[in-house]
Amino acid sequence: MKSDAHILIVDDDTETRTLLTDFFQKRGLSVSVAGDGDEMRAVIRRKPIDVVVLDVMLPDANGFDLCRELRAHSPVPIIMLTAVTETTDRVVGLEIGADDYVPKPFDPRELLARIRAVLRRFDPASTAARTAPQIYGFAGWTLDCARRRLMAPDKVRVELTNAEFNLLQAFVRSAQRVLTRDQLIELAGGDTGYSYDRSVDILISRLRRKMEDNPRTPKLIRTIRGGGYQFVPEVVSE
Repeated sequence: MKSDAHILIVDDDTETRTLLTDFFQKRGLSVSVAGDGDEMRAVIRRKPIDVVVLDVMLPDANGFDLCRELRAHSPVPIIMLTAVTETTDRVVGLEIGADDYVPKPFDPRELLARIRAVLRRFDPASTAARTAPQIYGFAGWTLDCARRRLMAPDKVRVELTNAEFNLLQAFVRSAQRVLTRDQLIELAGGDTGYSYDRSVDILISRLRRKMEDNPRTPKLIRTIRGGGYQFVPEVVSE
């Protein structure tokens, strides 16, 4: 994780914003804060942000709507905060593009660990990224790991979230192997930060919607009953 990472905290609770700002700044991170969606948009227009910590309950919009809005035009990592512990709400957050979920009340040290984890996975300058092949081709698609860019067969760039990219990269680098969910989590960077088994399934569903002609009959990522998943195409590297 880069030492000067810039964190945007979007939460309408003043005490939470103050607590997290003090905690992160003492550990060398830059912090901006926003109390609602309008303030969030204003901060993002002014300066680059490395990760957004986004509360679900806000006065002018819910965090799910703001997550969709962010994800429509940016791959910035998003960690959602919520006092709701229902699994359904966590699933919704991941399905619309969040990278991680932290329930309230939380320990700031845990949130910092989650932030560091998503930033490590987003950092293309890691040792593994430098030593492995950087460009892969499969079924007309091109995955550029150094630039973290996916190009469709028609040469149109497909936007992926941090978590989606890491999972696809893990598949491509282990093409035609049957991989369990645990193996995929390890290959995608170790600790995904997700706290329940469906996280990998949700990410695969998101990838299928973006990459498959018909997500209901996938040809790229196949489900292996009782075994996990398999990335089917032949992959060539440069």
